[in-house]
Amino acid sequence: MKLLFIATLGILSMMQTSSSFADNANGKKLYVQRCAMCHGIDIKGTGPLANKSNPATPDLTTAAFKKRLHDYPGVIVSSVILRPNGDLIPKTLRENGVKLAPYAWRVQDFRDLHQYMSAVILKNR
Repeated sequence: MKLLFIATLGILSMMQTSSSFADNANGKKLYVQRCAMCHGIDIKGTGPLANKSNPATPDLTTAAFKKRLHDYPGVIVSSVILRPNGDLIPKTLRENGVKLAPYAWRVQDFRDLHQYMSAVILKNR
């Protein structure tokens, strides 16, 4: 219940706030530090750990994911908060000896990450 509340808060904060309040540099920094190892710099599932998880890391620039992002703008944030694949991310990191320090996410961080990733995803046409 607490996770649902947090996810809802994050999604609502993104929708209620203009993207001009998002910090693209912070979003890129968070992405590079916490996501690119699997999703790759290009967000196409090309990171060094992309094929070391089961299922493999998806290409988020596909038409199907772009439609999902359009239909459900909170998909990026909810994926970070709710981890729909359960322990997949921590398990993949552990199995490959990657130590990623815990991070105290702020609502602003979610806005920034969402804006950065959305811009990269939608740019890839």
